[in-house]
Amino acid sequence: MDSNNWRQRLYVMVFQSDTAAGRRFDSTLLLIILASLVIVILDSIQAVHDNYADVLAYIEWGFTIIFAIEYGLRLYCSPKPLRYAFSFYGLVDLLAIVPGILALYYSDAQYLLIIRIIRMLRIFRVLKLGPYLKQANYLMSALRGSKQKIVVFLVSVCTLVTVFGTLMYVIEGPEHGFTSIPKGIYWAIVTLTTVGFGDIVPKTPLGQVISSLVMITGYSIIAVPTGIFTAELANAMRGEQLQTDCPVCKKNSHEANAAFCSRCGNALFKKVE
Repeated sequence: MDSNNWRQRLYVMVFQSDTAAGRRFDSTLLLIILASLVIVILDSIQAVHDNYADVLAYIEWGFTIIFAIEYGLRLYCSPKPLRYAFSFYGLVDLLAIVPGILALYYSDAQYLLIIRIIRMLRIFRVLKLGPYLKQANYLMSALRGSKQKIVVFLVSVCTLVTVFGTLMYVIEGPEHGFTSIPKGIYWAIVTLTTVGFGDIVPKTPLGQVISSLVMITGYSIIAVPTGIFTAELANAMRGEQLQTDCPVCKKNSHEANAAFCSRCGNALFKKVE
């Protein structure tokens, strides 16, 4: 068989998931990646490591060799090897191999193999989930739009926990576990977020009153960032809708709050009966 034909067929199998061979290759690769992750996770359990360290090491070396061969095949059959090598997936594929080599010199480096989970991103290509990722543009737009509001909110929360933490340090004191202002601020954060570890608790009546106020305040403000983000998300989705053509004159862009087309005056949205 001609070498060029062989490289072309190999390229179709390795890089293109639209073919039956490509889907089988990607599906098999994902299963191998998942198995490799399971081995790394099991090896982190001390009891398993003590009894099966050598076996797990041999298995992991087998996975590393497989990934090294796969990486070599991708470089071999790629029309532009350097472009692949420095692409996102190319770097991820390389990172799947490097920790196994580093483990020869640094034993703890084997746990870096967990970064192979990033390679599971290929599942979006195999299962044709790529178009759904476009919806992430709504989230990014909402995050950008709400950035300043959320920063102001976080500054306000930091001010509150500092004030409450300082008050509790003054009122409760070291004898009740509030040994410093940072310790008091830690307690305020835990209480304000309604986590409530219970490692530090107020003992005095005044301290318990302030604790109640902090908890009520936490319930009051915990929904604020959600509301800010939801409002911006709605604006982003509306903005996307406004990129559609006007049904009459086909103009394809309008002001963010526009209800009518600026060219022909036609309503941009149908009224709900």
